[in-house]
Amino acid sequence: MHLLKVCLLRVCVLVFMVVSCSAECYIQKPQVDLLSPEDIIKHLQGCVDLEGVAHDFDSEWQTDCYNCLCTQFGIRCCNKIPTAVEHPDECEMVVDQTTCSITLVLASDHSKPCELA
Repeated sequence: MHLLKVCLLRVCVLVFMVVSCSAECYIQKPQVDLLSPEDIIKHLQGCVDLEGVAHDFDSEWQTDCYNCLCTQFGIRCCNKIPTAVEHPDECEMVVDQTTCSITLVLASDHSKPCELA
């Protein structure tokens, strides 16, 4: 039974590492115009994204295939589309920005799916 628990723990750690390593993230630090009282008040209440939209602290939203979170340190966004997917050399990764998904296809013919062995 102990061996089963150890194996299960290793699998969980491996899955966590794969998920966390395949997500591309960035942090947008707050940029406050100190000469604008409205801007100061907006940033005291939450985060302001690059489009000028205000978000409450601890709120989450999606934009352009990124999951974003407003924190006191800024906005943290992580790509929903894995960026590091191992595949055979004869295959390519095609990204669908509408559904935020990927498809592996043959590099020589994008109409044919890539068969993974």
